[in-house]
Amino acid sequence: MKRFVSLAVLVLLVTPRLDAADQPNIVVILSDDMGWSDLGCYGGELETPNLDALAKGGLRFTQFYNTARCCPTRASLLTGLYPHQAGVGHMMEDRGHSGYRGDLNDSCVTTAEVLKPAGYGTYAVGKWHVTKHAKPEGPKFNWPVNRGFDHYYGTIHGAGSFFDPSSLTRDDSQISPFADPEYKPETYYYTNAITDHAVKFINEHDKATPDKPLFMYVAHTCAHWPMHALPEDIERFKGKFDTGYGLAREARYERLKKMGMIDPNWELSPQAKDWDDVEAVEWEKRCMEVYAAMIYRMDAGIGEIVTSLKDTGRLDDTLILFMQDNGGCAEDMGRKGNESHPDIPRPEKPTLPPIAAADFINGGSVPNQTRDGYPVRMGTNAMPGPADTYVGYGEGWANVSNTPFRLYKHYVHEGGISTPLIAHWPKGINRHGELEKQPGHLIDVMATCVDIAGATYPMERNGKKITPAEGRSLVPAFKGETIDREAIYWEHEGNRAIRVGDWKLVATSEKGAWELYDLAKDRTEMHDLANKHPEKVKELAAKWDAYAKRANVLPYGGWRGNSDASASFSKKRRFSLDGDAALSREQSPNIAKRGFTVAVTIVKPGRNGVLVSQGGAARGWVLYQQDGTVNFLVRNKDRTRLLSSAPLAAEPKTISATLSKQQLALSVDGKTLVASPAFELVGEMPVDGLEVGRDTKGVIGDYAGPFPFDGKIESVAIELAR
Repeated sequence: MKRFVSLAVLVLLVTPRLDAADQPNIVVILSDDMGWSDLGCYGGELETPNLDALAKGGLRFTQFYNTARCCPTRASLLTGLYPHQAGVGHMMEDRGHSGYRGDLNDSCVTTAEVLKPAGYGTYAVGKWHVTKHAKPEGPKFNWPVNRGFDHYYGTIHGAGSFFDPSSLTRDDSQISPFADPEYKPETYYYTNAITDHAVKFINEHDKATPDKPLFMYVAHTCAHWPMHALPEDIERFKGKFDTGYGLAREARYERLKKMGMIDPNWELSPQAKDWDDVEAVEWEKRCMEVYAAMIYRMDAGIGEIVTSLKDTGRLDDTLILFMQDNGGCAEDMGRKGNESHPDIPRPEKPTLPPIAAADFINGGSVPNQTRDGYPVRMGTNAMPGPADTYVGYGEGWANVSNTPFRLYKHYVHEGGISTPLIAHWPKGINRHGELEKQPGHLIDVMATCVDIAGATYPMERNGKKITPAEGRSLVPAFKGETIDREAIYWEHEGNRAIRVGDWKLVATSEKGAWELYDLAKDRTEMHDLANKHPEKVKELAAKWDAYAKRANVLPYGGWRGNSDASASFSKKRRFSLDGDAALSREQSPNIAKRGFTVAVTIVKPGRNGVLVSQGGAARGWVLYQQDGTVNFLVRNKDRTRLLSSAPLAAEPKTISATLSKQQLALSVDGKTLVASPAFELVGEMPVDGLEVGRDTKGVIGDYAGPFPFDGKIESVAIELAR
């Protein structure tokens, strides 16, 4: 009979545990927004000598998969579950359904929480991105050190400047990279900082506990936008991509066939963009040069990690796994300027007040300025690379990165979900330089770690039953044996798929028709067989439906939150609120695609703080004062419009703002202070509710929440347009 024993917060099945001498070290490395064929050892022209060396001394998987997006991949990788089972079926927002909470739930455990009781030292560096709580005031229950890691250095948030990252954290304290007493490089660059702290953790662990195995999770933000790189690295790739998209794809395609990575009979998927149509040619070439430079720097850092393992005598018995979180990113981030991030050349001098070294950069993923006061620019006048630019490399180059596959990040066709997996373990893998062609998924990483560590997956966490792990150990594949697997499943933003053997059923969006492919003959998904094999479609669709039901994927469209037609929102047009009111999402004004007017009556004037806020970092609006000015900001995803007054000369009694199809306007005591032509209505109902006098949820504007109003509000009146 099996017995249970409580260890800290975990309840574990008692099973024989390996001695420390028999437990390998484990280093899991994840890169960000890279395509399947970017690495040199996967057919790319990019320079990745250290990863290529690991591949030569280890094993390359040719059909390994992720979940198509940043947060869900991290949730799956850390827990061994499909992302919805861990509560992270979409991004870092609570959508009101159990599969879409934007936070790791309490029905899962991380690999660190499993390996730590098995005797491992546990460390994490880099991008975390599995909690919606990224602010220094917390809550922090899902931060790394509260999820099994002994030490952590990295960013809780998902993206940001490589020269001045937001939400930078050491253990459970947020820090500014320019006021860090422990780490003072001559030039701060986040990729280098991740490497330096990984090496530091390895060396400190070996010195303090030389006989204890370590588990390290290294999560790079490279090569996620913005395209930021060091000048000397950019120079290295000058002119390398002058031939444009098409010739680069064709060259990769031919290399992949010669390397045996793909079947020569698989067709090359269609080219997304024509190089002859590119207008800003030098800017477009520079995007890929910077992308390559970012990856080169990451690869160099991986080489330093390998060297530290070698110097401490650990390399031979360390399993190193390298993979990517999704396919190449075709998002248009920064490829056009906007009001907050103009498409202009770099000013000769700073145009904004500097930010003190100890202060945090505001703006979440996309800051509005550099620390020394230069505006952060977007568009073709912003030549990517430096800290005052914020640009993505775009669909044309993402199509190159994903050669030979279709589509990109977000989608569950092969271009969105295919990742390299390099497995290097001198003591445990004898298949040096070989290719492993059976499918795998990053849910398998948990099972693999548990297997080789002699650990036991727990039954409970904090007294609550947890979901059994979904993955399969990769150890049989390391030995050239078959992994026993029924199916692999995907869902992201309504894009859905199932793979059983060589058959793959896939669809785009909740309403998209199922497509069927035989991946053995057509992994580039060029020939839809759904009409030829309707019974196979029916069979696989039924399996996917059963998965969706058991794995918290339902309801369909749950990633949109309660903004669908079935949601129950307030039908009121007029709202009269007290000076400290707080409304839930369902109680708040339904501003989706509707204009409105808000009027705030003040009984005690103030100079700083939020008057009214509705929504959060994705969508919403806020009326606030800052240093005596009045500000009205409307946010629709990454697009914002801000109206600001001059400092008020008199104490206001009423502050009003209007958003309509015609204009935005800001008024004080009935007099319009500033107005602008129509921006756009908020496209969907914001996830967060409404608050008067503060903003304690997702911060909407360029301030640190909750930013309470330092005066006193008597009442607020809101009227929605008809």
